[in-house]
Amino acid sequence: MRGLRILLIVVVILGALFVVVDRVAVHFAEGKAADKLKANEHLASSPDVSIKGFPFLTQVAGGSLDDVEVGIKSYDAATGKAGQTVRVDDLKADMKDVEFSSDYSSATAATATGTATVSYAELLKTAKPEPTEVIPGVTAKVVALSDGGNGKIKVAAKVTGTLGPLPIDQTVSVLSSVSVVNDKVEVHADSLPRLGAAAIAEDRMRAITDFQQAIDQLPGGIKLDKVQAAPDGVEISVKGSGVRLAG
Repeated sequence: MRGLRILLIVVVILGALFVVVDRVAVHFAEGKAADKLKANEHLASSPDVSIKGFPFLTQVAGGSLDDVEVGIKSYDAATGKAGQTVRVDDLKADMKDVEFSSDYSSATAATATGTATVSYAELLKTAKPEPTEVIPGVTAKVVALSDGGNGKIKVAAKVTGTLGPLPIDQTVSVLSSVSVVNDKVEVHADSLPRLGAAAIAEDRMRAITDFQQAIDQLPGGIKLDKVQAAPDGVEISVKGSGVRLAG
């Protein structure tokens, strides 16, 4: 009995040591992965990397990780326009079945899904910045975007000019739907405003109210999937396959 008790104590101690070593190893690996991702994606600050599953060392021995979560506080995505970017906030990605090279220089996830937010101020950058003529003598431009409720975006446009003998200086608002079309966030007015009795061709007014925003070159090659309006901006869902975590 005494020998059995000693054996049990030894097993418990060894188990505890394994857990400690495993947790130290995973913490070290998370730090290295964060540094690699920061360098690869030219991030201003280190991302959060969390390697899920236990034990970590067993996963390493098998050459793949079951689940890795990555959080990036702020990321400047490409818009397709030279010198222009759009800031993506709170990007969180869940990467499954991450395989890495023998020297740990690269890692690729079989699949990835995630969420992020683009503020209305950032989305506004893509709306036409200069006034556009909608009818002779009258121009308009989008001046604000906000939450319209029920999944809609409220688009406010400033209209100025002269209609006949009457000066015009007013702000009109429309409720717009938001969706992903051809890998771009698209804002499309559900209905169009009237300027008093003035008839404005739909295509001329939509040239102001409707627009698209490309959000390209996201980390690891993930792509836009879905988008919906929210109180502080549009919430986007992303997904991808063969997503590069490092290398």
